[in-house]
Amino acid sequence: MKKTVVYSLLFGTMLLGATVPAEAATVVFDSEQSIVFTPSTDGTDPVNPENPDPEKPVRPVDPTNPDGPNPGTPGPLSIDYASSLDFGSNEISNKDQTYFARAQTYKNPDGSASELATANYVQVSDLRGTNAGWVLKVKQNGQFRNAETLHKELTGATVAFTEPSVRSNATDVLPPTATANIQLDAAGAETVVMQAPEKTGAGTWITLWGQAEKVTEKNQQGQQVNATITRAISLTVPGKTPKDAVQYKTTLTWLLSDVPVNNGGK
Repeated sequence: MKKTVVYSLLFGTMLLGATVPAEAATVVFDSEQSIVFTPSTDGTDPVNPENPDPEKPVRPVDPTNPDGPNPGTPGPLSIDYASSLDFGSNEISNKDQTYFARAQTYKNPDGSASELATANYVQVSDLRGTNAGWVLKVKQNGQFRNAETLHKELTGATVAFTEPSVRSNATDVLPPTATANIQLDAAGAETVVMQAPEKTGAGTWITLWGQAEKVTEKNQQGQQVNATITRAISLTVPGKTPKDAVQYKTTLTWLLSDVPVNNGGK
């Protein structure tokens, strides 16, 4: 009986010792991580204005220049692209008429014509990293003209931009604002197109006007043909203005400044 009790006590002592391990020692050391960003020196390619993605650039077609379009401006604050406007071929009329801009078309990477057609647009990138704001303006460099014909100018013709929409792939950034209705001044006055006050407008931003719309119209031979237009950009020509059977042209200048427009004088 005593032998049994002794064995039981020893076994109990061994179990008690196994349940009290030595406490592990833990030490702590903090390391750091960092990254520095600098203003971009690379240009930004044009993107699809309806689904902007810098990873998927596009090749816009300039309807007025087979060698175009002009390249975007360099630097961290840049105008990447602005559509040239083609108001088509139209019959001479002695009534007031409004003509609509052809939609923006594109080329595939291999240079062939793409089926993509979108509203006309302007694209701005602010990759300075300062959040200082900016303003984009446009001006028309004189009236539609043709110096080689009798009636050299489309007197009283006006170009209007309506239905603007601002697009970007940026997140957690306050967007710029677009001017709701623009009527260009043939005398060359500058008009604000899009503005980003301080702490807004970082990244790549697009203003496009209206949407592409397929229509049927008559060509120069009187045949019905398909075309894609944007009604949000229009050219109105008075019926009383004499028109010769020639092409009339003018240009637009887009101006991007790093000084945003004052809001209410502030």
